Amino acid sequence: MNQDGSGGKRTRGSGTRAAARFLARIAVLAAVGSLVLLGFAIGDGGLVVLLAGLLGIVLCAAGAWWFVAHRGAIRLFGALVAVAAPVGFMVLLTQDGLWRPALALVLCWGLAVACARAALRKARRPHRTRVFPASPPRRAFLIMNPKSGGGKVGRFQLVERAEALGARVTVLDPDEPADVAELAREAVAGGADLLGVAGGDGTQALVAAVAAEHDLPFLVISAGTRNHFAMDLGLDRDDPARCLDALTAGEELRIDLGDVAGRPFVNTVSFGVYADVVQHPEYRDAKAGTALTLMPDLLVGEGVRRLDARIDDTPLTSQQALLVSNNAYTSPDVVSGGGRRPSLDDGELGVLGVRLEGAAEAADLAVRGSQSAGLTVMTARRVEVTATVAGDEEGAGDDEETRGAGAGGGASDTLDPDGADTAGSGTDESGTDVPRTDEIPVAVDGEALRMPTPVVCTLRPGALRVLVPRDRPGVPDPVPRVDWRRLADLAFGRPVPDVPGRTRGRDG
Repeated sequence: MNQDGSGGKRTRGSGTRAAARFLARIAVLAAVGSLVLLGFAIGDGGLVVLLAGLLGIVLCAAGAWWFVAHRGAIRLFGALVAVAAPVGFMVLLTQDGLWRPALALVLCWGLAVACARAALRKARRPHRTRVFPASPPRRAFLIMNPKSGGGKVGRFQLVERAEALGARVTVLDPDEPADVAELAREAVAGGADLLGVAGGDGTQALVAAVAAEHDLPFLVISAGTRNHFAMDLGLDRDDPARCLDALTAGEELRIDLGDVAGRPFVNTVSFGVYADVVQHPEYRDAKAGTALTLMPDLLVGEGVRRLDARIDDTPLTSQQALLVSNNAYTSPDVVSGGGRRPSLDDGELGVLGVRLEGAAEAADLAVRGSQSAGLTVMTARRVEVTATVAGDEEGAGDDEETRGAGAGGGASDTLDPDGADTAGSGTDESGTDVPRTDEIPVAVDGEALRMPTPVVCTLRPGALRVLVPRDRPGVPDPVPRVDWRRLADLAFGRPVPDVPGRTRGRDG
């Protein structure tokens, strides 16, 4: 390296670009090789393998739709089709030696995709959240949920460790619901210079809003079940005690804080099918069974609710499910819990809309992925959501009888010790709880609520100061979507835009 340090940086940059170009060329050659192999293998059954594989994917997706969206004989038939399709494909491969061209095609195409992703990952400029120096807090106040994450607070001795570092800790009583936001405000009034939570993401969001309101640093302790927020902050999810290191050796991140109808969120706001399902109390103990019981009525039953939204200035209509996130996820895997956000300070909401009306649309989604017509991926600064009922010619989104006659009980702003928001909303003349008809179900960071339409989601850029340990796992670079045009430019030495790895605009 030169004395000014620039020579070494140029060498590393040149080496990275050279490696990216080398990998891109291998990817292109492997992709061409796949086509050549297919051409030679057509006489040996290669075309049969390709068509059978495509048919297997279509049938498996169609069977899954019939299984999820129907009951009785159709559900049983769907399960049989979904299982028989891949089994039948494997049986086909064992006949007449078809497994050989199939294996060759899979290996060659797999090499092409792996090298393509590696090349694009090296070629792009990953986005990194800015880090600011931070002084250790003197009067830290932490709220801990002993039931969260199956008892992680007790298992990792978080209370004892935090108090040993000088923090004041309030442990929630499992038998009495607590207003965690009010606890945080009282702590601020008493002189707290840091607020923190060991619990689920719903609890994290409520206390984070108080911290943002008073411009205080916020500490995330990964003691929840899934800890999506902690994961995207680069914290250690396996050992929540490591998060406490921030109290003595920390640094600050300035990140965005989501807002849905005046309520904060740190991860996602869900509308539609998922939000309907989580309204049911039995979902907490029997997630799969409850979802399968309700799905037919939510997807294809009479009077099914559909969502309309305005994504900034772009209308989006008749969606079955809509997910709005605090910054964009790198892929639609967020639906299954596998998505990641490479940054939390882009100042934009991520939007994912799903509309599947039948088996054909499900098959199209399975084959085309994010390019499917049934999937919409966008980013926005403002999202406004309303609801209509399928088949209502009068546009019942403005009618009280159809604006959110969803599944589930009522809403409350009180958080129970489990970190879940209780759902309830009103009483009839006899005093029985009934859902308010001018509201729709909404799941905010996984917690069941009901909100009056239109529901508006926005973002407060840089509103939250998060204190994190200097020594933490960090956020891995997300796996990029394979863009073959950009890959070809990289392979043949044409100029390639140096863009950060994150979603922009509309995809699909």
